[in-house]
Amino acid sequence: PRGDKADEAAKHPDGAVHEALVDAQRQILQFLRRRLRDRDAADEVLQRFSLRALERASQLHDVRMVRGWLGRILATAIVDHQREAARRRRREVVQDPGEMESHPVDEELDAAICNCLYRILPTLKPEYADIIWRADILGEPRESLAASLGTSLNRATVRFHRGRQALRSP
Repeated sequence: PRGDKADEAAKHPDGAVHEALVDAQRQILQFLRRRLRDRDAADEVLQRFSLRALERASQLHDVRMVRGWLGRILATAIVDHQREAARRRRREVVQDPGEMESHPVDEELDAAICNCLYRILPTLKPEYADIIWRADILGEPRESLAASLGTSLNRATVRFHRGRQALRSP
């Protein structure tokens, strides 16, 4: 029955990924809803995450590591969602044309930094990656970060500092 089917699935990356996604879907959705505080966004991120995981199942080299592998893909999906939301917010903000001329944006440099962080942040603890992304890339004030994380400003600052230290580590 289920045990035999799960054992067989665990021998192949595609089956192991599918089995892990099915088993953890409700918990992942609950996590995303708490994290993003938006049901629609959580549903969207879950769909993108699941699709990405299934598409990349062949990249899983050790089926015993499926949970950690999925965690990295989920962290990347969350970062992608936050980046898109930030872009949407920037497009919605009406700016003074004179202000834009005085501060030209080097789009190539901006893209290079985002791409670099996009590759590096998923290697950090999710709590570090999240706070660095939100503070450094999205420009979210630390006070609002602390409030959204349900922690003190001091703890959020410590987490931010530790995340930056982890970025510097080889």
